Amino acid sequence: MQEKESTNRDETIQSIWNKRPLIISGPCSAETEEQVLATAKRLAATGKIDMLRAGIWKPRTKPGMFEGIGAKGLPWLQKAKEMTGLPVTVEVATAKQVEDALNFDVDVLWIGARTTVNPFSVQEVANALRGVSIPVLIKNPINPDLELWTGAVERIARVGVQQIGLIHRGFSTFGNTEYRNAPMWHMAIEMKRRNPDMMIINDPSHICGRCDILLDTAQKAIDLDFDGLMIETHIDPNNAWSDAKQQITPEQLQELLEAIVWRKEDVSSATFNAALEKLREQINHLDDELMQLLGQRMKIADKIGAYKKNNNVTILQTNRWNEILERSFAKGEKIGLSKEFIIRYFDAVHMESINHQKKIFDDL
Repeated sequence: MQEKESTNRDETIQSIWNKRPLIISGPCSAETEEQVLATAKRLAATGKIDMLRAGIWKPRTKPGMFEGIGAKGLPWLQKAKEMTGLPVTVEVATAKQVEDALNFDVDVLWIGARTTVNPFSVQEVANALRGVSIPVLIKNPINPDLELWTGAVERIARVGVQQIGLIHRGFSTFGNTEYRNAPMWHMAIEMKRRNPDMMIINDPSHICGRCDILLDTAQKAIDLDFDGLMIETHIDPNNAWSDAKQQITPEQLQELLEAIVWRKEDVSSATFNAALEKLREQINHLDDELMQLLGQRMKIADKIGAYKKNNNVTILQTNRWNEILERSFAKGEKIGLSKEFIIRYFDAVHMESINHQKKIFDDL
């Protein structure tokens, strides 16, 4: 009987794991049994949720902040699972936390951003999962480093975990920005390109840090073909013990999910595909022209490098670089290019130009 129940459970988890979009929700922190069960009940009533989440152990930035209720909250999640029929997922950061979560039949584990950034911690979790058949989601590290994210995936895969997914929750940047954690969409897109068969879901709660831009961020993630969303909900967000500003009620979550325009990655219509292919071919031609122009630009940079070398002039000319940027900002605004894009683009072009000139300086 136990073996049959285990098989049924594995099949259920597999079915949910393969669902698109996959929606995970629940409180940032499990605070009390009543709070966990009430949130789970109201989430289940929406009919929109595939998996319940709750923070049991909370790695906090500063000491003295609420660091989670601990293992005593795991039975609450177990009850929520029995009450709603929804599988549950929690964050783990140590071998002991993995052991405790497994003992209370947690269905899916995730590794948080503060753990992903530390290879020693990831390896400890990986060692605890050796021989265990359970899906694992891995959040991006706090800092924008794709190799750290990739390394965490590889460590978990090497111990035999078959079902691995990714969570994009944004990256920490210096200074105040619109977001709590800058999305840096290009990082998530590159991770998706490297792992085309791996599920990647978006966590707009941690990206936004506040509720008023949740919908826009979630919509962008779906438009970029993310496989689902993890959004924090609470029965009384204003009085939540952690991250109150970024949590919404289960009913507000339902409204948000119903407001999202769920688009398909592809359409089987021959007319649509033919029109799209024509436009893509135009982009291909323009990309070829851009590559040719960049090649010509670097040849001129080589000549400038030789001239600077012969006249004992430094490679970097700060005033000239500022002039290029200001000129490009003015032109870019007129043709609909964002300042952020222009900075990223010209930074890359400038570094390549410097590398070309440096090579000329190094040649004797």
